[in-house]
Amino acid sequence: MKEFSVDILGQIIKAHPERDTRRESQAANHISCFTGVSTDSRAAKAGDCFFAILGENFDGHAYIADAFAKGAVCAVVKREFDDSKFADKAILKVSDTIEALGDFAREYRRQGGFKVVAITGSVGKTTTRQIAYHALSRHFRVVQAPKNFNNNIGLPLTLLGADPKDQIIIAELGTNHPGEIAYLARIAQPDIAVVTNTYPAHLEGFGDLQTIIQEKLSISEGLRRDGVLIINADSDRLIDACRAKGVTFMTFGRLVGSDYRVQDITYDGFGSSFTIYGPGQSGNGTQICLPILGLGNVQNALAAWAICSQCGLSIYDFARAIKTLPNVPMRAEPLQIGTLTVLNDCYNANPTSMKNALDILTGLHAVSGSAQKRRLVFVCGDMAELGEQAEALHSELGASIARANVQVLLAVGRFAKITAAAAKSAAEYALRVECFEDGLAACNNLAQFIERYDIILVKGSRTAKLEMAVEKLKELFS
Repeated sequence: MKEFSVDILGQIIKAHPERDTRRESQAANHISCFTGVSTDSRAAKAGDCFFAILGENFDGHAYIADAFAKGAVCAVVKREFDDSKFADKAILKVSDTIEALGDFAREYRRQGGFKVVAITGSVGKTTTRQIAYHALSRHFRVVQAPKNFNNNIGLPLTLLGADPKDQIIIAELGTNHPGEIAYLARIAQPDIAVVTNTYPAHLEGFGDLQTIIQEKLSISEGLRRDGVLIINADSDRLIDACRAKGVTFMTFGRLVGSDYRVQDITYDGFGSSFTIYGPGQSGNGTQICLPILGLGNVQNALAAWAICSQCGLSIYDFARAIKTLPNVPMRAEPLQIGTLTVLNDCYNANPTSMKNALDILTGLHAVSGSAQKRRLVFVCGDMAELGEQAEALHSELGASIARANVQVLLAVGRFAKITAAAAKSAAEYALRVECFEDGLAACNNLAQFIERYDIILVKGSRTAKLEMAVEKLKELFS
């Protein structure tokens, strides 16, 4: 980030005068500015302002001394603490350090000369972000969200990570309860806002799909005056809700009439090919080769092209860049482990991403050599945060597994056991099923169920911790 005044920061975040020791600090050590922001004392650097975040399982106030020891020159705090040892530091007291971080990020973004892209949606946010970043960063100075920095701490840190010379910031906006997206959008003030899709996810916090749709569309509430909202045209309910909201929007999807349209989708090996039509293309469209599989990823690429188009990139530069796209770790990431083909998709899961992953699994089977000799195996974990619909949605997943002709299903977790029973009931073939209480138990028994040349999907919510199963497969078959 650019150098920023401690005094102006205090004004932005409305630091309480009675605990504002800036003047004493500046008199002692001439501290007037800071050059970075941190919320984790382990990552604090010289010249940082440390925000002491109070979370459910941690309290940043306990690590202020550590941050100062790393060279931080300023701290934003909520709780009282013994500051007698830090007379040479600037300490700003506020009512809520998370809100203060957001307020600072909002003002920093307002002052910055960069364009902001904000992406939300039930699935595909991270892949869309990484595709857009991969293409745009070849022609512009681009900052993207580190990992999944998409909440009320991660988004501000993404914005504050931009330098004055940066031109574009690509951020994710996540949510698990109503009101989060609108709050984050007002911080990001996007020039381009994208809704990748809306499906049942985080139902524990939302209750139904219509509430999810309204939450995702609230990203428009933070748009700049001349900002562009881009939504998925393949969702009638999303389109209807956007029209009812009275917001101007552009679309991407497979439907004729979409502003950015895709058709002629084919799969080959670990990749996909398709044709894009719309702004910037000739009447014959432009052929795109994407080195990742799945209809969901094709739509992610189309959404990424819509972003790149609005940023001024040509379709020809986009097509060239996409050919070299690296895999996104733990998101439909294909791995060759000895003779096994493994689809590592264990970052997270909801009903739609599960079905997308099953489509990719069957696609891999169709294009693999000697497909008839290669079994489809699914290491399936629980889908979290589905609320009252959890059992029904896990049961529906079981039917999808049977339709995909999975030969071996290893179910991990309480709800995955429901999926296993439904899959066994729906399968009109010999489906081998085994249930495990947790990921460790599954790992301890993998060798009994996996055979050479299997094609394996590993997927579940973060609570399932199925990345350990991928590591176990590497140990067994590398």
